[in-house]
Parts: sequence; C-alpha cells; structure tokens
Amino acid sequence: MVSRMPEPREAAVSARPELRRVACVGGGVIGGGWVARFLLAGIDVAVHDPHPEAERIVREVLANARTAYARLTQAPLPAPGTLTFHATIEAAVEGADWIQESVPERLDLKRGVLAAIDAACPAHALIGSSTSGLLPSDLQAGLSRPERFFVAHPYNPVYLLPLVEIVPGARTDPQTVADAVGLLAPTGMKGVPIAKEIDAFVGDRLLEALWREALWLIRDDICDVETLDDVIRYSFGLRWAQMGLFQTYRIAGGEAGMRHFLGQFGPALKWPWTKLTDVVDLDEALVEKIAAQSDAQNAGLSLRRLEQIRDENIVGILQALKGADDGRGWGAGKLLAGFEGDLWRKAQAASPDGDDPVPARLSARVAPSWVDYNGHMTEHRYLQVFGDTTDVLLRRIGVDAAYVEAGASYYTVETHLRHLGEARLGEDLTCRTQILSFDDKRLHLFHVLTRAGVDEPIATAEQMLLHVDRASGRAAAAPEAILSRLAGLVERQPSTTMPEGAGRAISPAKRRSDRSPVHEQETDRRH
Repeated sequence: MVSRMPEPREAAVSARPELRRVACVGGGVIGGGWVARFLLAGIDVAVHDPHPEAERIVREVLANARTAYARLTQAPLPAPGTLTFHATIEAAVEGADWIQESVPERLDLKRGVLAAIDAACPAHALIGSSTSGLLPSDLQAGLSRPERFFVAHPYNPVYLLPLVEIVPGARTDPQTVADAVGLLAPTGMKGVPIAKEIDAFVGDRLLEALWREALWLIRDDICDVETLDDVIRYSFGLRWAQMGLFQTYRIAGGEAGMRHFLGQFGPALKWPWTKLTDVVDLDEALVEKIAAQSDAQNAGLSLRRLEQIRDENIVGILQALKGADDGRGWGAGKLLAGFEGDLWRKAQAASPDGDDPVPARLSARVAPSWVDYNGHMTEHRYLQVFGDTTDVLLRRIGVDAAYVEAGASYYTVETHLRHLGEARLGEDLTCRTQILSFDDKRLHLFHVLTRAGVDEPIATAEQMLLHVDRASGRAAAAPEAILSRLAGLVERQPSTTMPEGAGRAISPAKRRSDRSPVHEQETDRRH
C-alpha cells in the first residue's frame, strides 16, 4: 500500500511579521540569487546596483530560477513579488523589512554601504550581509543600530541551495538571529545559526581547505582539473549531498561507531598527507595551467549551459532526497517536503473550499528528468502526477500533514493506468479528478491527464484508497467531517456519469453504504 501526504515540519519562530518587501543591495551572481529566492516566494524586491549591466544580470539569474522552480516542485507557488530597480540605496531600502547586502568582498566598501543602509532603512528592518568570510563584528562597527545586523552567508545558486549561515557579531541581538531564521523558512531556506564568529565561518573554511589542497595537486602534476573533479563527483561528493561528513564517517566506523573511527583513523592526521598549512603560489604559470585545463574540460559548454546542467542536477538530487527514508525525506529533501507542505497549507487557507467544482486539479510541466530515451514522459512520472493530484484532493477534504500526524490517512491500494498519448519535454499538463464513489472507508477516484488547454486525454488513472489507522495499519472509518467534505465535492463536481475507461480494473461492489454519484452506471461498467 502507498501512504500519502508528507510529514509536517516544525515551524520556525520569529518575533517579526512575515517579509513583505526586501531590498537587495548588489545584484551580481549572489545578489541576483537572493532576488530570485525572495521574489519567487511572493515577496516584493527592490534592487540597487550601480553596475550598468545589473538589471540584465539579475533578470538572467531570475530566468534560471524560474526554470529550476518549474522542475523542482508542483506545489502552488505564490504569485511572484514585484521587482523594481532603484538608482540609490535610499530609494531601494525604503519600506523594506530585510535588506541583503551583496557588494564585493572589501571591508571598506561594505562598511560604507552598510552605513548608508543603516541610516536610511526602517527601524524594524533586519540587515544581512552575504560576505563569504569577513567578521560581522568588523562589519557592524559604526552602525547606529548594530543589534539588527548579522551575516547571512548563502551558497550559489541561492535560489536552489537552501542553507544560509546566520552569523552574529559581538553586538547582534540574539532575537535578531532567531528572527532571521524564522523569516527565511517560508522562502524554503534553512538558516543555520553559527555559535561564534570566525573568519570564513563554517562552510567556506571547509571549502578553503579542499581548494588549497586541490591547487597543490594540480601544481605538482598529480592530476589535472578534470580528474580531480571526477574524484569528487563520483565518490564522496555523492555522500556529502545526503549525509555530510560526520554522519558518513560514523557509518565508516561500523557498529562500533564514531569512537572506533577516530581511534582507527585519527593517527593518520599526523602523517604527511596534506599541505593545508602551506599556501600555494598562484603564479602566472599555475594560473595558465589551471585555466587551460578548465577550458579543455568545458569545451563546447557555455556558462549558461553549465548553469542549466548544475540546476537540473541539484533539482534531481533534491527530489531524490525528498523521497528518501520511506517517503519522509532526508536532509535537504526533507526541507523541500516541508516547504511544499507549507505552500499547500497556505493555498488551502487562502481558499479553504475554493470555487473550483472539480474535486482536484493540478498543473505540471514535463521536466528534463521526467523524460526517457524516446523523449517522452516516463511511466513512473505519470503515477507521480496522479499521486500529487490525489494529494490535492486529500488536502481539500482536510487530510493534510497535521491529520496524518494525528494518526490516520488514506492509503492507495489499487491503481489502473491507461497511456493514451505522449507527453513530451517542456509541455504543460493539467490533471483533473472525478470522485466516482466513497463510503466510510473507501475512496474511488478517476484522474484524467491532458495537455493544458486541450481536452483530449494523454493518460487516465483509476485509484482506490482506503482510510487507515496508521498505528494498527488497518482500514478504519473516516470521521464524519471528512465524509461531509467529500459529499460536498461530489454534489458540486461537473460530471456524475461514469467516465470512459473507468471500471476496467476497479469494480466496487454496489452497497447501500456507498455515497456514489454514479450508481446507475456502475453495473454496466463492471468487468
């Protein structure tokens, strides 16, 4: 049996209201990524960057982000915020709840920009810096309200990678850190507070160590840049995407765990394996060697194509992790599942019953990861779309994450798919649901998948679901509130006739307890 609905996640706590307007000062790769992250979360974004190409760069990053989000999730994203560009810092930060500074990594420049932001922005606004390594205490020196300043260090691409290191300075209010973490959560980001400030924080210190060693390996002709990248992406890079460092090494320690691992491999730290304490001389010869090898490695691949490949791969990893741990999600995938759950709940709260007479409706776009070697949408993606549409219906009748957490759910016990056409890469699809019948334990559905705006079906799915007590794993009667909502949807749905193709695999016995809109047709359709 297949259980439906993701587990709920703990809500981050913030003393400040939700973000409505954000100012991004600096619109390069990182600044543009912040713009996209906030904008696609439904937040208005004002941008200031004196670079003459700033607007073009930001819009190109935003285009990448829109493409990535279309592949990442089928959850109902909010309407995008309004994007504006401003000639001055003062105009950009007016009315902002959060200002994100992303100017070049020079202490004097950042201090001057932050002072201008601090002087002009509203008293309630938070001020974050995207610095990769400058100490927040140094950056907040001279600010009139240093307690609201912190480092918010993201990772590129900001619109896909969810982590943000939240680093307080000596004069940062602890509540500011808590507020920052809470305000980022609705954007799908995971703010991680760092206990103490240190140069380069946590992530960049780790990356710097790896980068330094990599430069030595290239300089000493141990390998070329492609070989080094292969060593990472075909081995421990895959492990790090889902378990990080210490959890991976715990497994390496076997049943004895981390203590055994440290005892066995700890002494190796004294062996001459590394040049981490030495600084490689990036002279002209080494720069040319690395650049030439990199050019050869990426021959025929433009910057935009590399960005697209990167984004497609990250989306695939996030989606795989979302389905890990028996569907509960793992790592960044669990965060994505929680983010999607929040989006669905917000959509439901905005329109509890909705005006749509169709019991469930879902829009989807065929992503590159959805197609097979024939260029068509592969079989299991049809089932995914139908399952996601079932989830829309379940949320609509009140079977949401909180309901599942309370101990009950609907499990899919039978599915019959018909493939009637072909869905191709990039096509927009619409799935609609008809409730064929239901009683206190059973829910009988029929889905029709079409191209957007076209009535001819590409595929259909007939499903039988059982209401289940999760503790016992046995069928149990659904509460009257759920049954009442189902009855209301049945009464309003456009069609009460048995659709063509229904009843070929699922033939519910006609029972007095059935609350079916299609009883008259059932007998003729049963096989």
